[in-house]
Amino acid sequence: MTRRFSSLAWSAAVCTYLLIVLGAVVRITGSGLGCGDHWPLCNGHLFPPLNDIGTVIEWSHRLVAALVSILVLALAFYGWLLSRRLPRDPGLAPGVGKPTAAYVAVSLLVIQVLLGAITVKLELPAWSIVLHLGTAMLLLATLLSAARARSPALSPVMVLAFVTVLFGALTANLGAAAACHGFPLCNGEIWMSAGPLAWIQWIHRLLAYSLAMVALVWALRTPGRTPKIVLGLIVLQITIGAAVVLLGLPSGLQAAHVAIGTAVWSAAVLGAIAPSEKEAAPRTSPGPRIDAAP
Repeated sequence: MTRRFSSLAWSAAVCTYLLIVLGAVVRITGSGLGCGDHWPLCNGHLFPPLNDIGTVIEWSHRLVAALVSILVLALAFYGWLLSRRLPRDPGLAPGVGKPTAAYVAVSLLVIQVLLGAITVKLELPAWSIVLHLGTAMLLLATLLSAARARSPALSPVMVLAFVTVLFGALTANLGAAAACHGFPLCNGEIWMSAGPLAWIQWIHRLLAYSLAMVALVWALRTPGRTPKIVLGLIVLQITIGAAVVLLGLPSGLQAAHVAIGTAVWSAAVLGAIAPSEKEAAPRTSPGPRIDAAP
């Protein structure tokens, strides 16, 4: 039964990842009002006529959001059943864990839905879009915690990854993506003179560079594959970010930038989740049997 709970949590996490990427596609294509200012209906219909690409993209985003909602609610219900049928597992870490993480996920889901409604009703203000993305990232982290049955230990990589993602959303939604030309510097400057939008993108870049350096130290000091995977994803993310700027903000690369950034956050969360004692214990083969002398 606990394996089913974990599988359900992984499924919800994967769908949440897809929802975040699809949300970026909605923003990049300008489809945020593809359903008008109606919510939860789309242009006044439960099943709207899909004769416009903006409507198709926004409606698809809402359908995936509905799927995530169903999975999160099912996870919480199944976790409640487990808590009643199974004895308490002393190996579970306090705080976020089964089924507590599922209950936290429901709370974040409610906040996420409300922010989505506010974003549509207020016609896409930048502050609500950034909060919407931040809540989605926290929901993703919570579902990963539920899947692993462990709470992540807050780490510099996690904190920097989260703040970098939020500044990336701020950069995109305030129109600051085009404020800096060139790479790695912003307009050839270290101290910005091009206005507040250039500063926002420059801070986003500085956070990304800092994240790469912290991840490099982590990868050098920590055994295992996860720190190396996180570092590799960060390098890929910075490379794509540079290509976005140098190639004039192509839509495909912008979507890839969000997808890899979300993957960086997911990997950082998984890397911060401590393994259980059973998982961490080294595997040893039994030694030769020595019988006592008669």
